[in-house]
Amino acid sequence: MRYRHTMVRIRDIQASLDFYCKKLGLVETRRVDRPEYKYTLIFLAAPQDVERAKTDRSCELELTFNYDVEDYKMGRSFGHLCYEVDDIYATCQRLMDGGVTINRPPRDGNMAFVRSPDRVSIELLQKGDKLPPQEPWKSMPNVGEW
Repeated sequence: MRYRHTMVRIRDIQASLDFYCKKLGLVETRRVDRPEYKYTLIFLAAPQDVERAKTDRSCELELTFNYDVEDYKMGRSFGHLCYEVDDIYATCQRLMDGGVTINRPPRDGNMAFVRSPDRVSIELLQKGDKLPPQEPWKSMPNVGEW
């Protein structure tokens, strides 16, 4: 047995690509349009995994857009996606500057949570050692669910 990928359903391709690619920094690796079946699959990878995704697709996130849009309910059985980042503070600042709410700020210099436009929870972890706690992050409260 081998792990392949994680899939999340999306309601709006443009809003999702704006979040995952422009704001979070993932890269689209491939796309499969199947109008006869009324769906589009968009595969994304972290920048460091783009080359790997050409041969080993287990590092990809699959965004599934069904033409017949419905309001997807997120059950508590799904936890979150997780990405390691080079600088947790710079990443969170870039996301905030792009209009993304930081639901759980990186008060500890190590971990933060945000949500996609479809409310998928995304954990961001500092690569390597924790960064020293610093303002404004260490004083920021949690916002909403994460």
